[in-house]
Amino acid sequence: MNALLALLIVGAAFWGWTLLRDTSQTSGASASGVRTVTAAQGTVTRTVSADGSVASAATATATFATSGTVTAIPVKVGQQVKAGTLLARVDPADARRDLELARANLEAAEDALDRAQDAGTDTDNAANAVTEAELAVDEAEAAVAGTRLTAPMAGTVIAVNGTLGGSSTVGTQDSSSGFVDLADLTKLQITAAFSEADATELKAGQSATVVWNALQNAETTGEVVAVDPTATGSDSSEQDSAVTYGVTVSLPNPPDGAKPGQTVTVSVVTGSVENAVMINSAAVTATGNRRTVVVVDGAGKQEVRPVQVGLEGDDATQITSGLASGERVVLPIGTTSTTTTNMRGGAGFAPGGGPRAGTGTGGR
Repeated sequence: MNALLALLIVGAAFWGWTLLRDTSQTSGASASGVRTVTAAQGTVTRTVSADGSVASAATATATFATSGTVTAIPVKVGQQVKAGTLLARVDPADARRDLELARANLEAAEDALDRAQDAGTDTDNAANAVTEAELAVDEAEAAVAGTRLTAPMAGTVIAVNGTLGGSSTVGTQDSSSGFVDLADLTKLQITAAFSEADATELKAGQSATVVWNALQNAETTGEVVAVDPTATGSDSSEQDSAVTYGVTVSLPNPPDGAKPGQTVTVSVVTGSVENAVMINSAAVTATGNRRTVVVVDGAGKQEVRPVQVGLEGDDATQITSGLASGERVVLPIGTTSTTTTNMRGGAGFAPGGGPRAGTGTGGR
C-alpha cells in the first residue's frame, strides 16, 4: 500500500513538473498561441468621416417687392429658367394708380416752383416740395416694376411657395425661402457636420471622398472648401449635446443621378506619410506619453521596447524610431487583425494598411 502511494506521489510530481515546463514554454515569445504582426514599410493614412447631404452651390430666393394679389405664376417646379424670366405677377392696378398720382403731384410741385421763381419770392419750400415729389415718383415706379417677379439668376425652379389668388408677401417672413426658390443644379456641393475633434484637423484644400447612400456604386472626389468658424449642434445645456462644425465640400464631377437633398458619407484625408515604418495600431501600448511594443526575436524571446510614433492612422501607426521594418511584434490577445496586405514585408493590416471608408477617428 505504501509502495503504491509512493508511486502515485512520484507520478504526480512528474506530471506537475511537465505542466510547469509546458507553461513556461507557452509564455515565451515562440510558443504557440502568441499572435504577432510584422512591421512593414508603406503608407500610413488617416481619415475623418461624417454624414452629409448634397446641396446646390448656387441658390437664390425671388420675393415680390410689391404686395398684392397674385394673378399669374407662369413657371412650375423643375422648370429651367434664364435670368430675368418672369416667375410671377401681381395685380398692378393699385401700383399704377399710385404712380399716376405721384406724377400729378410732381407736376403740381414743379408749377408751384415756377410761379415762385416768376414772382421773385422765396423758392426754398417749393424746391423741397419738388424734390419730395420726385422721390415719390421713383418709389411709385419701383412699385409698378415690383408687381413683376423675375428670376435673379439662371437655374431650376425648386419651389413655388405662393399660389394664384394668394398674397405676394409669401416668403418675406422667412429669409431662407422666397415666393419662388431657384438653384443651379449643375453646380453641386456637399454640406456635412463633423465632430468637434475631427473638425480641428480639417482645412480648405484637403481631398475628400464622397460616397452616395442611395446611388449604387456612386463615389467621387471633392475638396474641402470651407469649415464653419462656429459650432452647431444640440443645446449646450443638454447633457448629451453633440458639438459639430459644418464643412462644405466641392463636387466638381457629381455622378449621374446626383440631386440636392441626397445623403452621402464624406471621408477627408487629414494626414498621409509614405515610406513609413508601420505597425498595426493595436500592437502599440500607450502609457501617458510613452509608447511601447513587445518585439519577438528569432529565438522567440520577447522584449518590451519603447518606440517613437508619428502619424496615428486608421489601421496602422507610423513608427519613427525604435522598430525596423520586418521585426515581429506581439499583438495583444482579444484584438482582431487581417493578414492581407499589399505592403513590402508587412502583415496584420487591412488591405493597403491605409484608410477604410467610414473609419472616423479610428487609429487614435
